[in-house]
Amino acid sequence: METRISRTSARYAFAAVIEAALLIATPLTASARRGSLYKGRAPRPGPDVLYGAAATSPQLENTGVWTAPPILVSGASAYRQGEFLYQDFLYDDHGASGGNDPTDPKAGGNLFSKPNGAYTYPTDSAYANDAADFVELRVKPLADATAFRVTLNTLNDPALVAFSVALGGTDGVLHDFPAGANVRAPADLFLTVHPSAGGTVADLVDAATGSPAAGPAPSVAVDTVRRQIEVRVPHTAWNPSGIVRLAAGVGLWDGTQGSYLVPQAVADATHPGGAAAVAPAAFFNVAFRYTEPMPDATDPTGTAQSPAWWRDKDQGTALAAGDISALHADVDFGKLAAAINDDMPDLPGGVPQTGPLDRILVSAVELAPGADFSVSCFPSSTSGGTNCPGQYQGKLQPYAIYVPRTPRPSRGYGMTLLLHSLSTNYNQFLSSRNQSQFGDRGGGSIVITPEARGPDGFYDGYAGADVFEVWADVARLYRLDADWTAIGGYSMGGIGTFKLAEQFPDLFARAQPTVGDSGDNNLVLSLRNIPFLMWNSAIDELVPPTSYEPTARALDTAGYRYELDVFTPSDHLALAINDQFQPAADFLGTAKVNRDPAHVTFVVDPTLDYPSLGFVADHAYWLSALTIRDTTPPLRGHAEGTIDAFSYGFRVGDPTASGTQLGSGTLTGGSLPTPLVYSSQFQTWGPVPTALKQRRLDVVARNIATATVNVRRAKVGCSVDVHVDTDGPITITLDACGRTIQAGM
Repeated sequence: METRISRTSARYAFAAVIEAALLIATPLTASARRGSLYKGRAPRPGPDVLYGAAATSPQLENTGVWTAPPILVSGASAYRQGEFLYQDFLYDDHGASGGNDPTDPKAGGNLFSKPNGAYTYPTDSAYANDAADFVELRVKPLADATAFRVTLNTLNDPALVAFSVALGGTDGVLHDFPAGANVRAPADLFLTVHPSAGGTVADLVDAATGSPAAGPAPSVAVDTVRRQIEVRVPHTAWNPSGIVRLAAGVGLWDGTQGSYLVPQAVADATHPGGAAAVAPAAFFNVAFRYTEPMPDATDPTGTAQSPAWWRDKDQGTALAAGDISALHADVDFGKLAAAINDDMPDLPGGVPQTGPLDRILVSAVELAPGADFSVSCFPSSTSGGTNCPGQYQGKLQPYAIYVPRTPRPSRGYGMTLLLHSLSTNYNQFLSSRNQSQFGDRGGGSIVITPEARGPDGFYDGYAGADVFEVWADVARLYRLDADWTAIGGYSMGGIGTFKLAEQFPDLFARAQPTVGDSGDNNLVLSLRNIPFLMWNSAIDELVPPTSYEPTARALDTAGYRYELDVFTPSDHLALAINDQFQPAADFLGTAKVNRDPAHVTFVVDPTLDYPSLGFVADHAYWLSALTIRDTTPPLRGHAEGTIDAFSYGFRVGDPTASGTQLGSGTLTGGSLPTPLVYSSQFQTWGPVPTALKQRRLDVVARNIATATVNVRRAKVGCSVDVHVDTDGPITITLDACGRTIQAGM
């Protein structure tokens, strides 16, 4: 007997509890993917991009003396194969806090994800809004020199960028970085790599005097394809041993002055903006930031004043003070000489294995290096079909992930998509209870929040493909239970929850959108086999009742399982600030996807398909190759087709819908001073009735030209009797049977 969708796991237990875990929660090799994604009969659930091969990036390639695999966990260091590696955050090159460039091109898109740093790049396109963005810094001792390698996210023109490394300084005495950087740190020597008339060169100077260090000058090699700059400091000039302190920053270079290019108040074609001081720090990005704070969703005032959404809070504060002494690494050259491998997972600065993390995806797509903040996907992306490229267009893309701290379930972790809001970023849920409560349910579910290429893609086109590229990346790293999957999100992420579940319903067991709605209520028919828990606000300035009530009505009219909880008084951000999602986590529970239901309903909308991205929704469950007959869109909306297919081979009938039910409740345990009260409307299904097994399919098709049925998954066989109700010509192919049915001709 199926019960109503409620707020406790006991009342929602449709699936068996995940088995007790014995394995520790650590990433696996690429072989994890073999058991982490669907492996059954065609059609595969979800888009092809989910099953694509791992992409490669020149920025992560090793050549010459470099051999260690990258970390790809931001804000972490490791010793690997005789190299010391530091992995930075992506698109965090925001410089010092405190300034305000009124022409800042990213201000509108980051309305709810403001960086702490205030710097803006020169408007010349060569800077690509990203020229001084660290990806990685490596150190390796050689026989006659110490090698450094810096990888940048963008390197359109090496003449525009420079970086400095503070070497030593265990005495703690602060010295000024050279070349007008306006930054200080402890150091014995400063290594500065910068453009010159003859190309990129390196200066090694005494930190106390500014005089050139003894010995030959360091050598520099620039690889613009890999966006890597390698520097070798001869041992005759500097020969480190034991534990050595390092600090580093990257900025822009002023070729006319032969010094760092410092920001002014407002950016122009050749000068950065956002300066708040007379002598502002020149660095846009600083390395070795191991304790960057995570956002606090329950403290909107604090996060607005000194935000951590881009993990640049410590960086921006340190650069505003002109002192980066707290941002450093203590590198053990003894470990490097012995080629000891150590990810230091339990030490500050090491590579964490569990909890909230920021990871780096190697995407199959690079539209352009850097970021383009002139791109706005809103509002056109809300209706789909625009293939908006998004603001973050590079090969490397960031995403947030929560890995449960409990041992991995024997069948693998669950997978939960948690999609971010409009004008926020991938760190919206980092360290929130929304993230951890979803992740800690059952035996443990990994929770991922992709950047989706920017703040406003509405999970269409490139933004949607990014979600599944991230999922595929996680499937390569961790063992997942392919059947234990769920989706949720906030605001735009709630809209995305509907959109992706409607396009790929056979991927998800349950869905939980918060302050969202279905952008196209016609597509709601695809959700027959996914229970939904909608959380909305009675007084919502962005997603009002006129937006979400029609979605609930569409679910109700279709006879589907859903619950709409309307919180009052409550505005658009109240549920995020309250940050209490345990009832939603209990609803998602450990339910498994029903890959082969007896009854399938699917709405085909080809305007939401992007074949070049492997992002096509033309299949669901045991139906595939679905095309529409008339592609002329109606006066409003998209040209769509609907197919409803019922198989008598499962020996079951349709359960009876309860009709609209009403209820109420209180959400307690949040950060707000008073509990949130809500009213509910919901619909459940009664028990699934048994029926006589028949080799029969009933198909109702509206504006459908072709369909393919996997008869084995539909449990009917090739001799099935197909009854078709269609409004025009349709060809139905019975997969592997050599048989087609034509109707409506």
